[in-house]
Amino acid sequence: MKKKLIQILAMALGICLLTSACTKNTTDAPTSSNKRLALNVGATALPHAEILAMVKDDLAAEGVDLTITEFGDYTLMNPALSEGQIDANFFQHQPYLDDYVKNSGQKLVSVGKIHIEPMGIYSHKITKLDELKDGSIVGVPNDATNEGRAFLLLAHEGLITLKDNVGSSATVNDIKDNPKHLEWKELEASVLPRTLDETDISVINTNYALEADLNPTHDALAMEDSTSPYANIIVVNEKDKDSEAVLKLVKALQSEKIRKFINETYAGAIVPVF
Repeated sequence: MKKKLIQILAMALGICLLTSACTKNTTDAPTSSNKRLALNVGATALPHAEILAMVKDDLAAEGVDLTITEFGDYTLMNPALSEGQIDANFFQHQPYLDDYVKNSGQKLVSVGKIHIEPMGIYSHKITKLDELKDGSIVGVPNDATNEGRAFLLLAHEGLITLKDNVGSSATVNDIKDNPKHLEWKELEASVLPRTLDETDISVINTNYALEADLNPTHDALAMEDSTSPYANIIVVNEKDKDSEAVLKLVKALQSEKIRKFINETYAGAIVPVF
């Protein structure tokens, strides 16, 4: 009898210990499913911050708390990323990133293409490009990649010709023929919409056109077509390219939901590329 009682007590103690161990593992040990991730993404207001806002709830459901930090001056975003002030940014295309990396030596990389913002030609003074007079003033972005892109569009529209093989690196010095004797006003890209009264035409990035309530599909005198190679990308520090939060961000942005949102909201002014 005494032996049987000892066996029962031993079994009870074992069950108790097992139960305690299981309870401790359940309550104390953190699991990946319960661990939330923080992700701070820098972006220009339109359309980038607007697109990011569409995936905020989706990412929250995936355990990622997304913070969207808007920058009025896009030139500050790559330095902010390099310095760790933000975890990713969404505003630029690959040629712009390549130029920054080349000149800064920072290890920033693209982790996904999202959309194209066709660059357009706008004016407050004319309604068609063939109305452009001799000696007209043309506003163009003053950063290396966007200025070259602007000159390519102007060349495509027959307003100038460029030297052979200059491509997107074209500058004022690479203009071969300028039959209308156009004069150039080189300004920061974000300023161009606000200075349309000071130029006859200006070549403007779509995001800044939208911020200025310009409708690219109706107000632009000419635009790049959908074959433009300047896709806007998500950029991170190289060491973070395979992080869980970044991968979830790219997956959420390259979704059917965002494709539909871009097509319905921007009606051709912005084109998804995934």
